[in-house]
Amino acid sequence: MSVGQNNQDYNKRRIILLLLFVVVVSLLMWRVVYLQVYDKSFLQGQGTARYLRTVSTPAHRGVIMDRNGDALAISTPVESIWVNPKKLVDHQRSLPTLAKILRLDLDSLKQTIAARMNREFVYLKRHVNPELAEKVLALDIDGVFSQREYRRYYPAGEVVSHVIGFTNIDDKGQEGIELAYEDWLKGTPGKKRVIKDRLGRVIEDVENIKYADAGKDLYLSVDRRIQYLAYRELKTAIKLNKARSGSAVMLDVNSGEVLAIVNQPSYNPNNRRKLRSSQYRNRAVTDVFEPGSTIKPFTIATALESKKYTPSTRIDTSPGRLKIGRNTIRDHKNYGEIDVTRVITKSSNVGASKIALSLDAEKIWSMFNRVGFGSVTASGFPGESAGLMSHYSRWHKIERATLSFGYGLSVTPLQLAHAYSILASDGISRPVSFIKTDAEVAGEQVLPARVARQVQKMMKTVVSAEGTGLLADVYGYQVAGKTGTIHKSTAGGYANDRYIAVFAGMAPASNPRLVLVVMINDPAGEKYYGGQVAAPVFSKVMSGALRLMDIAPDNLPVLQTHLKTQKDRS
Repeated sequence: MSVGQNNQDYNKRRIILLLLFVVVVSLLMWRVVYLQVYDKSFLQGQGTARYLRTVSTPAHRGVIMDRNGDALAISTPVESIWVNPKKLVDHQRSLPTLAKILRLDLDSLKQTIAARMNREFVYLKRHVNPELAEKVLALDIDGVFSQREYRRYYPAGEVVSHVIGFTNIDDKGQEGIELAYEDWLKGTPGKKRVIKDRLGRVIEDVENIKYADAGKDLYLSVDRRIQYLAYRELKTAIKLNKARSGSAVMLDVNSGEVLAIVNQPSYNPNNRRKLRSSQYRNRAVTDVFEPGSTIKPFTIATALESKKYTPSTRIDTSPGRLKIGRNTIRDHKNYGEIDVTRVITKSSNVGASKIALSLDAEKIWSMFNRVGFGSVTASGFPGESAGLMSHYSRWHKIERATLSFGYGLSVTPLQLAHAYSILASDGISRPVSFIKTDAEVAGEQVLPARVARQVQKMMKTVVSAEGTGLLADVYGYQVAGKTGTIHKSTAGGYANDRYIAVFAGMAPASNPRLVLVVMINDPAGEKYYGGQVAAPVFSKVMSGALRLMDIAPDNLPVLQTHLKTQKDRS
């Protein structure tokens, strides 16, 4: 083959290759133009896919309000700072500035990042205010992000802390109403698609996949005004009497609603850094004590129900003591022969014991059981105690006697308030409720109305010049109640110099509407009797509550005398 022929073949192949190259380039150019101009959505879709993310949207927790609509627990939006350690490891020079803004220890921050290099999500600081989060993001550090969350805030602070409880950092209920109504209050997080930039910041919301459902609001039965009044007076009494602790519970007789429930010491749910878990419990619901003479009205109710006794039946309490086996029961003084009413008025242990010993043990147990001792009130509050009351089959003679004046059984302040509400409502037991109830609450008749009214009338004599609870008097209103002074139980028996002071009562006594129990634990001052320590707290709280609820006075003679005196002076 000649040289000319070879050159021709070479030229042909070169031309073919050039043509193929031109065709391929032309096709590629056309494809570029087509994608950029005619079908640009394809490239946009591919780019978006690399920055499109599905994220969770937090749900707002329901608001907890008092019966009048005042907020007691609300959720406020906050930001949480998190990092991807794998990305942040390349920005060591930015860590000092990041630590300074977040007020974190630099060495601890570095250790946190180093220890979690195999993870893509690590919280640095939860629940910071949005302004601080903006400062962090303004550093423009690759691998540092923020996330919207909610933080619970309690406007009333420690005034309602034992009722409301609190949530943890993930906004889940941990104590109190927050825990009991977690399913009601919590929301359901939503989902949405967003576009993030290279730093992981959301730059555009694309679409909502599922809207977040906010939690439902909750109206409590508590009246914030009465709650504060009870909190203030109890705290003052604890300080004045150098007591270890105390509780107060107020119920609405007609509905069973808890209008106020306070404890001391209390705590601030907005700042729990230095608190112990033992301070969180609602003592009025969880802690038990021997109720002492505040039980006597129920002993007397049993006697009246048996029809063996009337309010005027005579009881010989001489010589002021009663020996049962090796045990001796004593009164404060020898009251001699007194009627059943004065057993309540003077709080005679001997009189109550003699009455109890004349009754069947089963009848006494039945009465105590019907008014709720030994069982929870079914309020639904977390950790509620049932108290302690043994079965009558295990009672000896001395147990029956001591039970008549409140030793040998244990109750909570809430239980005692519920029992007194039964007396106040003419023998009708209504469920205790921490939730506001608008409809009429049905109840169960657990003791005869006749008996309840007789006991109410007898308890009015306690708040008189002759009774032990004069300091529980409320100006313009009739009050019925009972004092209690209990020796504290110790490992070796009962302490001679440590007490629990109690007053339980109702007002207006002519048609009871409110019941209040005040318990002061271990007063260390000069005064320790229930009529000296707990009764004044009852008077102040009950007086304020009656005015706040606009309940009409029923002690008109006192008011008329007062008005006449003012008129004469003018």
